[in-house]
Amino acid sequence: MAHIQTLDPTASPLGYYGWELRRQRETQGLSQGRLGEIIFCTGSLVGQIETTKKVPTRDFSERVDAALGTDGVFSRLVGLVLRSQLPTWFQPYAAMEAKATYISTYQAQLVYGLLQTEEYARAVLATGMPDDLDALVAARMERQRILEREQPPLAWAILDEAVLRRPIGGLEVMRGQLARLLEFSGHRWMRIQVLPFEAGEHASLAGSFNSLRFEDDPDIIYTEDVIAGHMTASPETIREAARRYAHLQAAALSIEASTALITRVMEERYGEQPRPEECAVAQVQLQRKHRR
Repeated sequence: MAHIQTLDPTASPLGYYGWELRRQRETQGLSQGRLGEIIFCTGSLVGQIETTKKVPTRDFSERVDAALGTDGVFSRLVGLVLRSQLPTWFQPYAAMEAKATYISTYQAQLVYGLLQTEEYARAVLATGMPDDLDALVAARMERQRILEREQPPLAWAILDEAVLRRPIGGLEVMRGQLARLLEFSGHRWMRIQVLPFEAGEHASLAGSFNSLRFEDDPDIIYTEDVIAGHMTASPETIREAARRYAHLQAAALSIEASTALITRVMEERYGEQPRPEECAVAQVQLQRKHRR
């Protein structure tokens, strides 16, 4: 007799998802293999998700809802599951970010998480050598869904020029990431400025920070160190951060000039690069030309 793993639906959001998936599947008399056939995956994957060995994706959840006629149950659950995969210290910030009506951020090293492409996010998150990189990437992509709401938060991002020039993930990944930033150039809810190297010393040399505003709750300032994140609603800190952000906005390029710089860096630094053999041929041709 096959051993059936006992599931505890109260252990975690992932545990509840797996328990509910098994319950719904068995209610309809489907084996794991048969459900897998219906939703175009393996029965093994269904089993791994039911036993919390794998984290479900949004696509998987939507397919399950369609196959089992569960009226969006798993599509709703997967958001909770993916948020639970974020680092424990980051989850309180993610919850507040999802409630914010206005987000402003200065980023000195990396593209802000809400603006990252999946490939860029994967390269960034891999540096921490996580146990389940796929789950972390899926959680970051899920976090970005707040920008797809009918009325998303207003957002303003200032990116240091170093963010554009640091080749995270390689040339192709960076080209895709900068193209993603350019998609926001005409966005109604998002504004992006670049703080150029020419600005020299500026109001946030100490590092990146985020500011969140809410409809009814006090503003929050969020910063990170190498170990954890820190949120504060201290009025003094809020005022100081607002003052520094105003100086950053004044020192940064205009939105139009920022778009132009992003475009230029994308083309000049991350554009199509000639292959080594093409460079060799070009060099030989140049030498022949000079001999004539």
